Amino acid sequence: GLSEPTRTLTRVGSPNPADHPVPGSFRFHDKKKIILKNVSPMFCPQHQGPYYCGVGANSAYGRDIVESHYKACLYAGVKICGTNAEVMPSQWEYQVGICEGIEMGDHLWVSRFLLHRVCEDFGVLATLDPKPVKGNWNGSGCHTNVSTKQMREEGGLLHIEAAIEKLSKHHQEHIRVYDLHNGQDNMRRLTGMHETSSIHDFSAGVANRGASIRIPRQVGKDKKGYFEDRRPASNCDPYMVTAAIAETCLLESEEGE
Repeated sequence: GLSEPTRTLTRVGSPNPADHPVPGSFRFHDKKKIILKNVSPMFCPQHQGPYYCGVGANSAYGRDIVESHYKACLYAGVKICGTNAEVMPSQWEYQVGICEGIEMGDHLWVSRFLLHRVCEDFGVLATLDPKPVKGNWNGSGCHTNVSTKQMREEGGLLHIEAAIEKLSKHHQEHIRVYDLHNGQDNMRRLTGMHETSSIHDFSAGVANRGASIRIPRQVGKDKKGYFEDRRPASNCDPYMVTAAIAETCLLESEEGE
């Protein structure tokens, strides 16, 4: 199984004799649900659809909060690189990265603190729950983009496919560390619906938002770039996520599930 973070602070799940961080670039897409107070009944949410990247007071709830959080992250030196409104009303995504190794967890963790602190000023709460609203609504994930130098070079798609093959052999191990409750939180989110894969099966595909691992369409066209692990939940421990991915993809772990 996946081991605990090591004394070298690389937190890649296996000893690193050289005491050097294991190279690997990560970017997290973390979705948060902002719980707004005193929303006028005229803005009660209808079916999902018009909220994704939407504009207008009847579609985009909390943009002032999101932009304040973005500016706070920039001021603090967090490597935040974008935001967008998501499928569910008052659900927002922000992206952190590109970071290398353990740095990814550091930046995401500080961004979460700043999010809660900014929400406090606005009198609202942000939840990290992967399925904050039951029913026909998208959940909240922490989609993780991963690449190595080899993946970004010409012919890098072969290295991406090799990494995906390794990940396929450790699916349940990863599921257990991709939320805070050994996969129980993701049971509610990874149903095979609402742009998710099934928690029980591993899958991969080009431009497939219903797969465990998505290869972006442009990456498939260019034959190089990165892949996206769509399984981590919004409440994941980023150190454990990067550790699991690095151990499986970079440290040649041979142990099966």
